[in-house]
Amino acid sequence: MNDLENDFGEQARRLLEGIRLLVRRFSLAERADISCCGMTVAQAATLEALEGGSLRLSELGQRLGITPSTLTRNLARLEDRGLVVRETDPADGRAQRVILSPAGRTAADGVRRQEEAFASVVLNHLPTGSVTGTLTALDQLLIAIRAATENCCPGAYEHLMTEISPSPTHGAKNE
Repeated sequence: MNDLENDFGEQARRLLEGIRLLVRRFSLAERADISCCGMTVAQAATLEALEGGSLRLSELGQRLGITPSTLTRNLARLEDRGLVVRETDPADGRAQRVILSPAGRTAADGVRRQEEAFASVVLNHLPTGSVTGTLTALDQLLIAIRAATENCCPGAYEHLMTEISPSPTHGAKNE
């Protein structure tokens, strides 16, 4: 093995460890932010998935990556709190769609504001002038992850990739 292969292997290990640490730390912060809104991470993810409009149960389960039984329990809790409403799918009377109630939209907005406030604090801790480069690198990393996963799971991440905006640094403060 030559030095270039050794360096690439070390870089791959650094990438993997960095992503693991990032996921763990953001998960802990997300849990703390969401718990103060009175819900679980799964409930918040459900509300977030429904912000774009109603979804069929199967679409919602796929988007969240959870089993039908887990989705059913999650929705029951959200329905009990008046945050979501199930309705018959007009295109197929046998199917159901889920939509945010007005209270659910308010709750989803609150969770999003909490998470955005945390992300702003993170950005403010980056060195001056590095926000654009950091966000560009993050976009590139997400695109590379998508390309690397297409072999095993074609199309599985389409809904996640739509969230990458064309101008991720629009409005960034720390330039």
